[in-house]
Amino acid sequence: MRLHEVQRPATYVPRYVSPLTLDDALAELARHGARARAMAGGTDLIVELDRGARGGVDVLVDLSRIAGLDSITAGDGVVHLGALVTHNQVVESPACRDLVLPLAQASWEVGSPQLRNRATVAGNVITASPANDTISALLALGADIHIASTAGTRTVPISEFISGFRTTVLTPEELVTGITVRSLGAAQRGVFVKAGLRRAQAISVVHLTAIVTFDGAGDDPIVADAVLALGSVAPTVVTVPGLGARLGGRRLDDAAIADAVAIAVDTALPIDDLRATAEYRSSLVATMVERALRALADGTQASQWPVDAPLLRPAGLTVAHSSAVVDVDATTPITATVNGTPVTAAGAAGVTLLDWLRDEVGLTGVKEGCAEGECGACTVHLDGAAVMSCLVPAARAAGGEVVTIEGLADDGRLAPIQAAFIERAAVQCGFCTPGLLMSCAKLLDEHPSPTRRQVQQGLAGNLCRCTGYGAIERAVELAAGQDRRPDSRPDSGHDSGHDAPHGVEHRGPRS
Repeated sequence: MRLHEVQRPATYVPRYVSPLTLDDALAELARHGARARAMAGGTDLIVELDRGARGGVDVLVDLSRIAGLDSITAGDGVVHLGALVTHNQVVESPACRDLVLPLAQASWEVGSPQLRNRATVAGNVITASPANDTISALLALGADIHIASTAGTRTVPISEFISGFRTTVLTPEELVTGITVRSLGAAQRGVFVKAGLRRAQAISVVHLTAIVTFDGAGDDPIVADAVLALGSVAPTVVTVPGLGARLGGRRLDDAAIADAVAIAVDTALPIDDLRATAEYRSSLVATMVERALRALADGTQASQWPVDAPLLRPAGLTVAHSSAVVDVDATTPITATVNGTPVTAAGAAGVTLLDWLRDEVGLTGVKEGCAEGECGACTVHLDGAAVMSCLVPAARAAGGEVVTIEGLADDGRLAPIQAAFIERAAVQCGFCTPGLLMSCAKLLDEHPSPTRRQVQQGLAGNLCRCTGYGAIERAVELAAGQDRRPDSRPDSGHDSGHDAPHGVEHRGPRS
């Protein structure tokens, strides 16, 4: 009998180690080989372990305390991302927005604010799913992947790094240490476009990145070269062959765009799955390529970038480092500051922060709704950032600071957002409420007077099964001193949101 993945027992990893140096991490991998598994954000790996899809793992090697791997640098025509750079760091980075816009746009489309606070660009590449958004951007931009082991270092183009469906050339003893991305030149324009089944927290039905190099200036320049990378339409993200030759020397007019669409549709080899049929994906490719190229022809590729988008963390936040190696098994206690009080408890190896907080610390306000980072009910603050605690190894909290719903009130007095939830009847069944309050609190810390669009973006990672979003939005506005009447219409905010991302209007299905 073959079990469905949700029926398989979870993989329990008996040891967790978080080294402070790259050399120590590489030594752990060399010592244990395939029995060790490296992680940074862990947003993919934790789900795989929970579903029993990653067997035979004895040691989890958490890289997130290694200094020097969480920076973004730009110069000499490239942008370099350390292996610990998160998607929200890319979204926040002016260098990424200005020099590698498609990568910034792709990073913004990943998951939700809580996920983007943990998930790394390197991890997105290593997972190597054709649906992973940043891969099409990195492939079109010609990124290089930097790899290290105790035997030495090597650099592999991303086109060679991904070897097949969810497989790479990385060996068990190797780590990705960084990614170098070529900056767009003055004569180049690029855009990333995604179609999903909802506005956030959506795996791509189709995603693509288009980059066009122009020869000449003015309103109607000549195409010198063009690159188009398509995702979710083949076992790996693919580039459209011969596109530069077909468009080179031509204006990016209706005829040229029609030729590009035809080649792209011929390149795509989509399948039927739960998200879409192959036929629908092919039609999406045609529509999305046309609109992407029109945006590049018009120079509107960045017109809908989300200005002041909520990150649910302090500005400029990078990895919280530690002064001591964390190395624990099931019997080793860890100490974390939880709701302002030091707490010491064992049982942190092989479990999530969500389970440790509930089972070992006794804080049952944090809820499990999905165990895969989809619903936001388990949202807590870890070292200042809102995260999904179901996707964080419990031992990652060692030496850190955690705030749960129990810590939101001040000496028994409700926080303003809690009082506003009561005033605006924003609590229905109540199961999602703790996570929503934690996201709202961090949103208001970041944006004390948020627009309605910022409220919607900030709460994109929290689901309310009772469909009480209007009351929740009004509660945030009340807590912010923006006491709009219940029948007020949403304001336009600073941008037009996800409905038509990044200058390219597409009409994929929405939930």
